[in-house]
Amino acid sequence: MQRRYATADVFTAEPFGGNPVAVVLDAEGLTTTQMQTLAAEFNYIETTFVLPAAVRAHTAHVRIFTPDREVPFAGHPNIGTAFLLARKQVTAGVPLSGQFVFEEAAGLVRIGLLYEGDTIVGADLLSPQPLVRHAKVEVARAAGSLGLTAEDVRTDVHVPQVISVGLPFLVLELASREALRRARPDRRAYDTLFPLDGARAVYAYTRDTGEDGTATYCEVHSRMFTWRLVEDPATGSATAALTALLAELRGVDVRLRARQGEDMGRTSTILTRTVRDGAKIRTHVGGLCAPMFEGTFNLR
Repeated sequence: MQRRYATADVFTAEPFGGNPVAVVLDAEGLTTTQMQTLAAEFNYIETTFVLPAAVRAHTAHVRIFTPDREVPFAGHPNIGTAFLLARKQVTAGVPLSGQFVFEEAAGLVRIGLLYEGDTIVGADLLSPQPLVRHAKVEVARAAGSLGLTAEDVRTDVHVPQVISVGLPFLVLELASREALRRARPDRRAYDTLFPLDGARAVYAYTRDTGEDGTATYCEVHSRMFTWRLVEDPATGSATAALTALLAELRGVDVRLRARQGEDMGRTSTILTRTVRDGAKIRTHVGGLCAPMFEGTFNLR
């Protein structure tokens, strides 16, 4: 059976920047094993598979795979999938709904489109889950996972901790941009630390902040390294969790502009903002996209 796929670079307006995602548009009938094999073949940080929704009012059921496992939620794959689906609908003359709703293992992911005039240029999602805080990690162990020392870690706002709004990460703040540049994942340290409360990756960042009277704005630089010791050019789900954590700790809503991928030549810009549902904090994650490749493959 001939199946369609498309790719986009996410969290960038320019081709060959940001974080690439592959989207299999005709995934109905594929087995989990086949999806995992295809994700390994594409070999992007994540590949998505678009399936019919279980509920008619929803847009699609979306499954997300890294080259070695399925994940319940991720940021840039959702942004890229919504962007590419919307472009396909426009090309086919199908009217666009005001919001896409993807069924995923972490819950429903609601996504709005970003426009410049009449052109779709990106998307903005709402995290499927509120902030959850899991295990705290000893500073030296967290630093060691990135080949750093305890002196490279900043702990005045929070200690290294596993946090999640749908997909867990170990998150730590570093003392300087220079320390962030020096970060190199260590295999032995990873193997002794992970998996931990579902986390298998480390997200490190540095920040600058300012106040405008209504919200705290954060400018951060970040890097994320996976279990496979691969660096991710842009990690929307981890950035969303960090934004929610800062909002909870400060007691105000937070907006964040994260620059990621700079140290690997694929600069990405991730924009986040928190919203409150009673005592719970969830995060919007948005960014631009650049369409890349389209094609087909035959697989029964």
